[in-house]
Amino acid sequence: MTTTLGRTAPRDLAAEVPARLSLTPKTTLAGLLDGAWWPRSRDLEAELPPLAAALEAPWGRVTRVTVNPARWPVEPRRVALDGRTLHVGWFTEQDPDKLILLSYTVGRWDLLVIPPETAPAAAARLMAAAAIPGSVLTAEVLMANETVIGRGIRDARSREAAWEGEGGACMSPFGEPMGRSALPLPANGLPADR
Repeated sequence: MTTTLGRTAPRDLAAEVPARLSLTPKTTLAGLLDGAWWPRSRDLEAELPPLAAALEAPWGRVTRVTVNPARWPVEPRRVALDGRTLHVGWFTEQDPDKLILLSYTVGRWDLLVIPPETAPAAAARLMAAAAIPGSVLTAEVLMANETVIGRGIRDARSREAAWEGEGGACMSPFGEPMGRSALPLPANGLPADR
């Protein structure tokens, strides 16, 4: 007997799952970003409806979105959204890691766009950093900082693996193995008696 399992299309799945957002709290401190958005895919047509729906209560009706096409493989001009159309503008001069949302009546919001393949810990750091009231850090700076932090974590893990692989050998201040003992040897080269 053969069983056929139905697969949910990525667009259908994106519509069922709420958007992953971190928004700046309402304060008098205006920053360069109004929060961060972590989409689940690079399919903008599937990802925009849950984002717009999540923002409708705190911000109002989103009517237009602008993005840089560098991060999105398909460039729709319009996205259907609950019986209305969300217009999408493509601007190569816009920061590729930023999404701008516009409303005719409420205003403009800038969100950091965290790549879907980002590790959860890195995404959490980025979402928290983008939601700091009054922050003067741009999307480009936040992403560059996270790249450095991520590299630092990978470097620390590789140093720890080297430590374990060498049996705990001591390292010189220049990162070179020094042998098993970090204690200075007496002038004759033999270890001192205890």
